[in-house]
Amino acid sequence: MIDRDQFFIGGTWVDPVGDAGTIDVVDPSTEQVCGRIRSGSAADVDAAVAAARRAFDGDGTPGSGWAATPLDDRLALLGALADALDERADELGTLIATELGMPAMLARMIQAGMPIANVRAQIDLARQVQWETTVGNSLVVREPVGVVAAITPWNYPLHQVMCKVAPALAAGCTVVLKPSEVAPLSAWVLAEAIEAAGFPAGVFNLVGGTGPVVGEAMAVHPDVDMVSFTGSTRAGTRVAELAAATVKRVALELGGKSANIILDDADLDRCVPPGVTMGCYLNSGQTCTALTRMLVPRHLQDRVVELAAAAADGVQVGPALEPGTQLGPLVSAAQRDRVRGYINAGIDAGARLVAGGPDAPDGLDTGFFVRPTVFADVTTDMTIANEEIFGPVLVIMPYDTVDEAVAIANSTPTACRVGCSRLIPNGPWPWPDACAPAAWTSTAAASTSSLRSAATSSPASVARMACGASRSSARSSPCSCPA
Repeated sequence: MIDRDQFFIGGTWVDPVGDAGTIDVVDPSTEQVCGRIRSGSAADVDAAVAAARRAFDGDGTPGSGWAATPLDDRLALLGALADALDERADELGTLIATELGMPAMLARMIQAGMPIANVRAQIDLARQVQWETTVGNSLVVREPVGVVAAITPWNYPLHQVMCKVAPALAAGCTVVLKPSEVAPLSAWVLAEAIEAAGFPAGVFNLVGGTGPVVGEAMAVHPDVDMVSFTGSTRAGTRVAELAAATVKRVALELGGKSANIILDDADLDRCVPPGVTMGCYLNSGQTCTALTRMLVPRHLQDRVVELAAAAADGVQVGPALEPGTQLGPLVSAAQRDRVRGYINAGIDAGARLVAGGPDAPDGLDTGFFVRPTVFADVTTDMTIANEEIFGPVLVIMPYDTVDEAVAIANSTPTACRVGCSRLIPNGPWPWPDACAPAAWTSTAAASTSSLRSAATSSPASVARMACGASRSSARSSPCSCPA
């Protein structure tokens, strides 16, 4: 078992200020405690924010402080951080597979690989920013926001952290991080990597704990200049309310209920199965951008249902560290029970269950497992068509026209992206005549005209999809863009 009994504040590992207790980290594959962290308090947040403020401002002399550190020097340290994380990538993959439940092979590629790639990407992006621009007789200067409080979720624990921390540090901000207490252990590895990379004291600070205590203390803190939060809509609303008192910047990335629109010329054999297993079921469906609503032409629904059910039934469910596992458990007992509740709600509402169901998979009575599930004949008034389930549950919804498909895609209050698939003969893909995604639009509603274009235009223009006025409560943005 891994015990993390200190926080990383001001460049050193320190004991919590008070005794707020400990938080157990549970392996969802075995239901056994695999780690433990200390729970922080408002006093720990005060210490971390003070360290971040000192690091940002410096000692008052010209050129001191992280904000005044030359860009090349900041990016060199980020490169060293990427290298330090890369050296521990196998360890991180196994660690996150254990605390989260994603199959180990996928965790190594996605949960460890993506964060490292994102750090390197931020280095390249920072070099492309025009930090100073002359507009007429004025000089527009992009400056770092200041101290950024980063509050992150459990579903992609290190990836979501790095999507906030890397751009913040690149821009010259300092950071106080509160990782999710459900899957926090990779954040301690990150702090060790930051220490090994040689970042100045206080540039990055780590405090563990719960949202109502540590998260809220960060949101209300007068010396925090920006809060970047990823999580539920309910919690995000609370963060925005608390942050408003000090008029600080707030970036929220919240829930999603994304649609995967299958057009009538799509090669169903090629696009439906991966739409189920990767589009919807990746990370056991615990992905805010998961394509959980498959919208299909009504005359093709029977074939789509057949393919989707076969794909779901063919998924190998098992413990995260077991070779061959394709779908691991949900992260917690509460999440498992929540997803099973949605499955029962779908059955009660009259949706047709064609795969899976609320019972545990055969032979997996221990662990927080849910059967890969598919519903058909789902209508827009059903709960499972509107609310984010956050589990391996796909709903198939028929449509008669492209206009209707767009209306269905835009009918939910939250959507992180819209997918559109059609046949693209001899397209720029590694396989011929592939059923390829014609377009993806993130955090925006699809426009009718753009989707109709995807359905009727030539292959050369089919990949265009306009981003219409967003109706999503999810707002995806870099946490520390200096402008």
